[in-house]
Amino acid sequence: MAVQVIIKRKWRVDKPEKLLPHLAELTSRAKEQPGYISSETLRSLEDSENLLVISKWETVDDWKKWLLSKERRDLQGRVDSLIGEKTFYEIFENFGPI
Repeated sequence: MAVQVIIKRKWRVDKPEKLLPHLAELTSRAKEQPGYISSETLRSLEDSENLLVISKWETVDDWKKWLLSKERRDLQGRVDSLIGEKTFYEIFENFGPI
């Protein structure tokens, strides 16, 4: 069953030109992973420092393989060091019709 991963991070960076290539590479590499379906990046209208990525994967195991990969961890480490905060993740599944 497909899962959606919510990725939360702050946009606290003095030089966006240093951060943007890392974010683009994270997205580009994720798209190459088995089980990747789609993603979109959103910025809060209430607090422009809040960024939210909604990433869709075929299975939670597909996501976890990418999450735990050295390649992703290295890229994420560069992003977190530039924004000065840890990125947070939460996995969701379809709750069904309500």
